[in-house]
Amino acid sequence: MNIAIVGTGLVGRVLALNLLKDGHTITLFDKDTKEGVSSAGFTAAGMLAPFAELETAESIIFELGLRSMELWGSLLKETGVYDGLQKKGTIITAHPQDMPELEHFIRTLRAKIEKAKEIKLLNAQELSEIEPELSHHTQSFYLKDEGQVDSQRFIAFSTNYLDSMPNITWRDFTFVDKIEPKKVFINGKVEEFDWVFDSRGLGAKEYFKDLRGVRGEVIWVEAKDINITRPTRLMHPRYKIYIVPRANGCEGIDLDYCKDCKIAQTINGAKRYIIGASEIESEDKSDISVRSTLELLSALFTVHPNFGEARVVNTETNCRPAFRDNLPKIENQDGLTRINGLYRHGYLLAPAIVEKALREGIHQANLALANN
Repeated sequence: MNIAIVGTGLVGRVLALNLLKDGHTITLFDKDTKEGVSSAGFTAAGMLAPFAELETAESIIFELGLRSMELWGSLLKETGVYDGLQKKGTIITAHPQDMPELEHFIRTLRAKIEKAKEIKLLNAQELSEIEPELSHHTQSFYLKDEGQVDSQRFIAFSTNYLDSMPNITWRDFTFVDKIEPKKVFINGKVEEFDWVFDSRGLGAKEYFKDLRGVRGEVIWVEAKDINITRPTRLMHPRYKIYIVPRANGCEGIDLDYCKDCKIAQTINGAKRYIIGASEIESEDKSDISVRSTLELLSALFTVHPNFGEARVVNTETNCRPAFRDNLPKIENQDGLTRINGLYRHGYLLAPAIVEKALREGIHQANLALANN
């Protein structure tokens, strides 16, 4: 089939990788550069946290998240990011004064999902065995079935991979006016396809009237004297700060590309961490605020004093697309599939949501055609 994918952020790329396996000819449209550095998928920390998200999410997010964790390995290998998936679990901790809040958080998870009852409480000694740098925290919880995707490397490597495929045409810096079944409208002209996928995120507001942006801010720091090996969450009076290690930095990405995306190679054996947590009801993509910077870095310093000597190497802001209920939406009709509203669960949901959308849409149509 001759297929159009409009919007080449995280969802668009996962769509393309899946559709390539079926031998389709694909045209990728995006209003920005094909490198994807302006997409929410590039800014994201890439956490795979189906349990931790249960506090405020529906159980469907948990189920789809578990499925995505099964699918990510093959997607990353396809693009050449062989070490881009980590499944070492998540540490959730708190300072003594915030322990009641942490315990309430865990009770909420256990009340929602039977499997969450396996979440283990670690004392300082048990924590030191898996994360020695955090042994000064007297109590923590260990969510062993969580992990992370190296999101920046996935975006970078998928750009190179998709760009090298002979049956893919990439039309970046192309603004799409409107999408209809089997049709893409550009500058008043229509282009026809056998199937069109709308994965534009906030760019699809002309169709999804209740779509909104939720601002997120992250800080990249580089530290020589800290070696935290798995995502770590700290309960905070305003939000749950997360610290996500990037063991390989941007290793394997062309140096010029690194300069463009403001994430340079790690040097002198230092290790990179993505720090984040902010969730602001705003579509403002301007630079990180002083308030967020102070709150995130102050909380980071309390996790480990050596973060006081870390270097801030980059800050990023972006907006995640979300609907009122913060649940993803798939709309299928003959010749058109729309996927949107992954909210803050992009990497947790994208592979499973794409699989579901394809099964209910284009694959179903092909099956009906074959049966006829």
